[in-house]
Amino acid sequence: MMDFARARRTMVDTQIRVNDVTDTRIVDALMAVPRENFVPETLRPLAYLDDDLAVKGESGSRGARYLVEPVVLARMIQAAGIGSGDHVLDVGAATGYSSAVLGRIAGSVVALEEDGDLAERAKAAFAGDSGVTLVQGPLAGGAAAQGPFDVILLQGAAEVVPPALLEQLKEGGRLVAVVGTGRAAKCMVHARLGEEFSVRPAFDAAIPLLPGFEKPRGFVF
Repeated sequence: MMDFARARRTMVDTQIRVNDVTDTRIVDALMAVPRENFVPETLRPLAYLDDDLAVKGESGSRGARYLVEPVVLARMIQAAGIGSGDHVLDVGAATGYSSAVLGRIAGSVVALEEDGDLAERAKAAFAGDSGVTLVQGPLAGGAAAQGPFDVILLQGAAEVVPPALLEQLKEGGRLVAVVGTGRAAKCMVHARLGEEFSVRPAFDAAIPLLPGFEKPRGFVF
């Protein structure tokens, strides 16, 4: 039987600590949350690989859903500068792993998922975690009824960031997302300043596109 606790520690030591993740709260959260509980049974031996892990659909297929690779998740959380009292929206929570990690760092977390099957799996996986609330609905629409938010994270790349999500930030709030696809993609931090938004790059990253966050295609004859 695989020693998941040992695999989790190896992930933290060889993927997280060596990649500029210096916030000990993030390290502790990753050590505490069993990632294997958030993936299909057949994929549990792969839970701690340094890769995006498909939890619905075939890897690489259109519309497939993923758990973002651990080091990208950790660096996104660090870039967001989450405080212990912050209210966080986790967009595209899938089976809930990222939300469970965030729940150990932030004051409260809203896990937003539109896929009914994934939402049910998430609900079962973090049952009893009072810091996380599951909301089912369209990802690009956010969760305005539960906002506004100090931090919004996208669990997948976006070709465009929907204005509706930016509008759900509090004053001084941050939206962190990998913007773009392929080698040109970067993790970007959007910060709200009144009615304006500043944007700065945090690090290079390439993760699968989150369905519904594609750039609108122009009309083709």
